[in-house]
Amino acid sequence: MARSLRALFAAGLLAATGLTALTLATPAQADTLICDQYGSTTIGGRYIAMNNRWGTSAEQCINVTASGFTITSQQGTGNTSGAPVSYPAVYFGCHYTKCSPGTNLPIRVDAISSATSSISYNFVSGATYNASYDIWLDPAPRTDGVNAQEIMIWFNRQGSIQPIGSRIGTATVGGRTWEVWQGSNGANAVVSYVAPSPVTSWSFSVLDFITDVKNRGAITGSWYLTSVQAGFEPWIGGAGLAVNNFAATVNGGGTVPSPSTSSTPSSPPTTGTPACRVTYATNVWNTGFTANVTLANTGASAVNGWALNFTLPSGQSVTGSWNAALSGTSGAITARNAGHNGGIPAGGSTSFGFQGTYGGTFTSPTTFTLNGTACTRA
Repeated sequence: MARSLRALFAAGLLAATGLTALTLATPAQADTLICDQYGSTTIGGRYIAMNNRWGTSAEQCINVTASGFTITSQQGTGNTSGAPVSYPAVYFGCHYTKCSPGTNLPIRVDAISSATSSISYNFVSGATYNASYDIWLDPAPRTDGVNAQEIMIWFNRQGSIQPIGSRIGTATVGGRTWEVWQGSNGANAVVSYVAPSPVTSWSFSVLDFITDVKNRGAITGSWYLTSVQAGFEPWIGGAGLAVNNFAATVNGGGTVPSPSTSSTPSSPPTTGTPACRVTYATNVWNTGFTANVTLANTGASAVNGWALNFTLPSGQSVTGSWNAALSGTSGAITARNAGHNGGIPAGGSTSFGFQGTYGGTFTSPTTFTLNGTACTRA
């Protein structure tokens, strides 16, 4: 999952992609030992390696080399029916406000002409873990926070663990056959590709996996690739696991559809006409309230994956939500679809809600934007 905040379960358990900001150290010249919970350093002036021990207070250390890292100690123990204890990884792109040196990410998916990567792992026996590769995408060019869509590639799975969601079939991507799993961790949607047997090294097209997820309707070409990451999710043990080598290159030059060449099922809406409508219904008492938000797609084509942005008035704070994952508790809020309601057909709608507290006079948000486009208020 990234992952910094690896799981953020629907029950509210923060887990999948490092919630606090990473601490960027000086570039590694010789091997660098990192034991800080979210410690990180640069590799070769191009990538960032991070310890990312988000799920345990027990020690974990990684030894960062010129081309990867090795887990030298991992003393945490996770519940194999739940989340792993960490996600030590190396990445290219932007992750929780930290962007790798000189990266061209985020970049719009349909502007990518090629995206390639290579990885080489060292596996160990007697531990419970997966060797995973994360691809992060979002409707907006985010450089911080939780992205809306995660693609996970499990190159190795050891122990009684499984990806988020449920298995939905198999697929051939990059000339290999994979188990495909799909679900949501409560913060973002996840599509996982699981190798039936361990893969120790591979050079492949990242774009092949992005295209497969796009063909499943989970994202569109207008979404953004924000980072690619390779590492391990350990549950039990893991000392000796290593990313020996990691490389990634993303090239622009793809074709971004223009309004005159885009294909739509009907005539495009009149210029300036919002393609969404929001109904914001509240129940207010003393110092508390609930809000039920209905998001209607008034455009000519389906919405596949949504992020609704709005700002809570001063004094209001979110305490819980349902049918959506909310980023932020006060001020600027982003509500992202759950695994079951990411698609909104033309003329259709979906709804979600949240509970909160307030002080002073209660008022409602005035402005809502869907995937960056302003919506009307019902």
